[in-house]
Order: sequence, then C-alpha cells, then structure tokens
Amino acid sequence: MKQIRPNVYSVGAVDWDRRLFDELIPLPEGTTYNAYVVKGSEKIALLDAVDPAKSETLIGNLVSLGIDKIDYVVAHHAEQDHSGTIPEILMLYPGAKVVTNAKCRAMLIDLLHIEEDRFLVVEENTTLPLGGKTLRFINTPWVHWPETMCTYLEENRILFSCDFFGAHLAESNLFVANEPLVLEAAKRYYAEIMMPFRPAIRKNLEKIDALDIEIIAPSHGPVYDNPRLIVDAYKDWVGDDVKNEVVLAYVSMHESTQKMADHLIDALIDRGIVVRPFNLTQTDLGKLAIALVDAATVVLGSPTVLTGAHPKAAYAALVANALRPKTRFASIIGSFGWAGKMTEQLAGLIGNLKVELIPPVVAKGHPKDEDFLALDKLADEILHRHQAIGLVK
Repeated sequence: MKQIRPNVYSVGAVDWDRRLFDELIPLPEGTTYNAYVVKGSEKIALLDAVDPAKSETLIGNLVSLGIDKIDYVVAHHAEQDHSGTIPEILMLYPGAKVVTNAKCRAMLIDLLHIEEDRFLVVEENTTLPLGGKTLRFINTPWVHWPETMCTYLEENRILFSCDFFGAHLAESNLFVANEPLVLEAAKRYYAEIMMPFRPAIRKNLEKIDALDIEIIAPSHGPVYDNPRLIVDAYKDWVGDDVKNEVVLAYVSMHESTQKMADHLIDALIDRGIVVRPFNLTQTDLGKLAIALVDAATVVLGSPTVLTGAHPKAAYAALVANALRPKTRFASIIGSFGWAGKMTEQLAGLIGNLKVELIPPVVAKGHPKDEDFLALDKLADEILHRHQAIGLVK
C-alpha cells in the first residue's frame, strides 16, 4: 500500500513470478494488478480489484489502510485480472455498489455472477462526489474490450486509465523510475494487446488530451507522474507513420531458408534499410510484436512442410494478422523440395494486413545463384517502395 496523493492510495498487488498471460502472452518481467483507493470526506471508492490469485494482498492492503467500509467499487474493465476479486470485496463490504457502464455491468453479471442490484450504472462524464474528491467517468471503448472506461479524479488531476497506458512490469517503485525500461514494457503491452484497436485508441487519445492530467495511474505497471511520456509515445505508436525497417520472421529446417534470410538481411542493410530478424524457433513473441509496431515491411520466411508453410511461420503470420500493424508492404521467401503451396498459404493468413504484397522469392532445394539474385531484386523492390513513401531519400 502506497500513497499517490493525500487520501489516494495504490492498494494492488505485484506478481513477480507470472510469466504467461491469457495462456498466450509472455511476461518476461512479471506484472502488477493495480487497484486504488480514493477517500473522500463522505465516501470511499475502490477503483478496480486484482487477479483472484492475489486477493489476499488486496484485502491485506485495505485492512492496513484501515478501510472498514467501501461505498463504491469502480469497475473499469470486466476482464478478470481487474474484476476477479470484486465478488469477494462485495462480500466483505456488503454496502458497496459496483460503479460501471452498462456494457461492463452486463459482462460482469455474465462473468462473475454479480447480483444485478449491486450496480450503479454511469454514463459518459457522469460525476460521483465522495466529499472533496470527485470522480468523473470517461468511456474509452475498445481499449481493449468494448466496455472499457477510465476515471478522472478532478481535484488531483489523476487519470485512472485501467489497461490504457499499461505495462506488464513487476516493480517495487510506485512511480516510473526507469523511463526506457517502462517505455519498452509499455510498447510491448501496446503491441500485444492494444495494436489491433489502433483506430479506436486514436479516438480515445483525443478524449484524454482534453483533460488536465497530472498523473496517469494504469492498472498494470508503474504510475506516470510525467504523463506526457506515455501519451506522446502512444500518439507515435497509433499514428500512420512507419519507419524504414523490415521485420523478417523466418524458420529454416535444412539451412535453405536460413541462407536466403542471411542473404536478404545483408542486401537490405547494404541499401540502408534497418532489418529486424526473428528466427521463429527462438523468438519472444512480444519482441516480434514490438518490431511490428513501426516497420514499413514484413517478410515471412518458411520452408515447405507437407506442401504448406512451416507451422511456426504460419503462427507468425496469424499473429501479425491478428495484431494488424500499420505495415505497408509484405513479401515471402522460402524453399520447397518437390511441390507445395507455402506462399499461397502464408499470403492467405495475412488478409487483415492492408499491405501491398511484393512477389515472393522461393528456391527449389538449396538456393542457387539465380535465387540470390532474386533476393537482391526483392531488396531493391523494398527500397523503391520505401523511397516512394518518403522513408529513404
């Protein structure tokens, strides 16, 4: 339990050991489940809860703070790492009402079986006075579920942003202490979770920009006492500008695709293009997602397995397709032994990407001189396209 401002406290939990989220997303630095208490002269509000695995920590912090009643539990988001302990809180504090929007109310009833009469439904810009502390609610849909919202504490100019601006980063510091470390974690979080909703996030950033914010308190990671740090980073990430970078995600079985990848990497570097290669047999999914945020071009590399793409290459294509980065161009390289539809399969897996598909380069067996020349031509084609959109002079 730590004080953010007078009568405003962080009461959540640090999960140092968690290494996987949603059975999908790697957590190399653990995470936090942030919850906050705002004490007014008349009422007390708890903003969000924690993952059920850390309920004892949350309850212990409330006890240490001397909280013998809670009037309101603000639920910004129905996902269980924020809401999962709400039923237990309602049992401990039977007078508490769950404050949320109509969509979140419906989802909490479905997910947690909270009784309908325990809710207080609020609309956009509804205010809730606590006595010297006023909460104002701001709907921020699709950050990253349809029901998400934020709370603005008017007197202290604190934005409780839930997953918006979050970072999976277990830290003992309350406030951001190491800006590069936090920004890397926040970019990973954006790439893995928020990037598919880039247009919605851009609209919600406009709402946030209209507020006079001194502190941003997300539901994962440290609190920002310099809010421009993360707001400006988000504006860059959700913008349309891409960088003179190629993400090359590949897998090789018998060195053919590896040799093609190595040659293409050198050819792109020779042309002044930044290359971010990822060998999919050992790649951290989060680092691949981070690289996809800014890259102008994505190249997938795969051998042919049973007439199709290698499963790891297919998985990378599915991930890119789901994350929907602002990438402009894509291509495929690889090899085959006798026949197959590897390129067609991979191209079909990235249909969500609004990209121009540059003709692939596929070698039969071990790559020959003509295959390496074709890779040089592919590097030229990528360079020309980067030049055409102003990335290279």
